[in-house]
Amino acid sequence: MNEGEMSVPAMGAETVVTSIDTQQFQGIGPSDLREFLDRIERAGELKRITAEVDPIEEMSAIVYLAARENGAPAFLFERVKGYDIPVLWNMWGSSVNRLAAAMGVPMGLTHREMVLAVRNRLGRKIAPVISDSKNPPVVANTLTGDDIDVFRFPAPKHWPLDGGRYIGTCDAVITRDPERGHLNVGTYRMMIHDRNHVALYMSPGKDARLHMERWWAQGKPCEVIAIWGVDPATFLLSGIALPKTESELDYIGGIKGKAVELLNGKFTSLQFPAGSEIVMEGIAYPNDVRKEGPFGEFTGYYARPTDPSPQIEIKAIHHRNNPILTAALMSDYWPSNDSALQFAVIRAARVWNDLDRLGIPGIKGVYAHPAAAGGFGMMIVSLEQRYPGHAQQVLAIAAQCPGGAYFTKWIIAVDDDIDPTDINEVLWAMATRSNPVDSIEILKNTWSTGLDPAQNPPEKRPYSSKALINACMEHRHLKAFSKRARLRKETYDRVLRRWRELGFAGEAPKIFTFEKDV
Repeated sequence: MNEGEMSVPAMGAETVVTSIDTQQFQGIGPSDLREFLDRIERAGELKRITAEVDPIEEMSAIVYLAARENGAPAFLFERVKGYDIPVLWNMWGSSVNRLAAAMGVPMGLTHREMVLAVRNRLGRKIAPVISDSKNPPVVANTLTGDDIDVFRFPAPKHWPLDGGRYIGTCDAVITRDPERGHLNVGTYRMMIHDRNHVALYMSPGKDARLHMERWWAQGKPCEVIAIWGVDPATFLLSGIALPKTESELDYIGGIKGKAVELLNGKFTSLQFPAGSEIVMEGIAYPNDVRKEGPFGEFTGYYARPTDPSPQIEIKAIHHRNNPILTAALMSDYWPSNDSALQFAVIRAARVWNDLDRLGIPGIKGVYAHPAAAGGFGMMIVSLEQRYPGHAQQVLAIAAQCPGGAYFTKWIIAVDDDIDPTDINEVLWAMATRSNPVDSIEILKNTWSTGLDPAQNPPEKRPYSSKALINACMEHRHLKAFSKRARLRKETYDRVLRRWRELGFAGEAPKIFTFEKDV
């Protein structure tokens, strides 16, 4: 098997078998945010901003402009006007190296290799453990009662038309399934209402919303924990669709390469990662809703009208000494959209594992391009066509499997000589191998989001449609299809060895498919 044929078992399997060099996937992720910052700073991937900045629109504007450059660092604002608490933005940006640092795998991987690394890590589950620490740093300070004041923290206002200041964007929200009892970890936005209340927006069909609706149907409140200073592995996993019967905490352990240490809540029955910076414990009482938003979202729009969302009454806030607040910018331009690369890589690995679990052969690569609404709008699958209908089968499953069902509008199948992480190759394949009248199928009434601006009137937005685009060479005419002009491997290797000698700076482009010897 070659790299594209790496074999990873179904999610939940205990071992991973692969023929590629798994040494690049070894290592342990950082235990908390501070260790992560140390790692990326040593790698030149962190910029400390010491000039004073305003949390109202200025911090976000700086990130939006500075992060437009591919490879921009993470930004730690150390002097926020009116506060002595720093704020970390652009945790990922467009940097695969920072994703690698969060997992503890070596830096320098390509996007394609990063997806393979995530597949490898998602193939293992490591159950969390209760921390035996006598003095966990995150509970060094606990605010309760009249001491609770969310405005103690430099929660930013991101965009001019936002409905308020958002304490939760680069966050992790923990709820409990009332039927199965497991904990779910998800990323949901949280807007401040007053000193001890925040509003929580959850898109229809998302796990935390389902949990809350079921608690409320029983006439019971829903306990909520929100981590506002989140460790990178928790944030990395909290934004993807995993089986609704399982806990993300097991998979966070797999991503880190070690079990997540948990602390028991003091005012709820929930647990949370001990490596957190700032943690809120609260209660959502049945049908207690309040106006939330609007908010400039990952699509680059104010797509959802302002309407009532669950209100969380804060029972306690815990935080480390000198805590760090984490924030993520949602924007129209993907290097500035802090979750785009995260979702692109994690969702791609998730869909690839779903295809593998169902026994679909010949998958050579999967990618969710970050420019397509933060990695949510487009999924690309590369495959070696092995039988009639193979590409169409892959398209249908990738569109509706757990990892890809939410929101994804465009699902594209390409042949195995196309690198799905290279959008230029994908567009070339669409232009030269698809015949629109025969190559496009539409699925109707599929799962979408209230944040989709293309669906109008807004009441339609939990539902959408999906286009399945077959950009593969037509299977029945594979043998007769026009030959592609491409390099011979021997020639490529020779040029690669001489790249610097020829006067070119940096690394030569990586190519994965070559002309066979004749």
